[in-house]
Amino acid sequence: MADDEEVQRVFDALDDVERIADPEARSRAQVQITAATRERAAKWTAERAELAHQMKAEGESVRGIAKRLGVKPSTVQDLLRGYKGSGKDRPRAEEAGDG
Repeated sequence: MADDEEVQRVFDALDDVERIADPEARSRAQVQITAATRERAAKWTAERAELAHQMKAEGESVRGIAKRLGVKPSTVQDLLRGYKGSGKDRPRAEEAGDG
């Protein structure tokens, strides 16, 4: 599948960075990649949330959305609620308006 090939190319490129012999050059490359990943992660999360909302509006279940997106149902629930925090800081159901 073409998508799998693209993902593998990214993993291969990350492996190449880990093989940079000079530790300082490797560290600089890792910093650049980490910064870019943080920026993209926010964008990608927003895209997933939009897609999850669209699927839900079309009648898909939370479990169905999770399966299609390759994430856990709790992640889909967070996307639908607009929750972006860490798991340990997730509000209780009654605090989130679910209880």
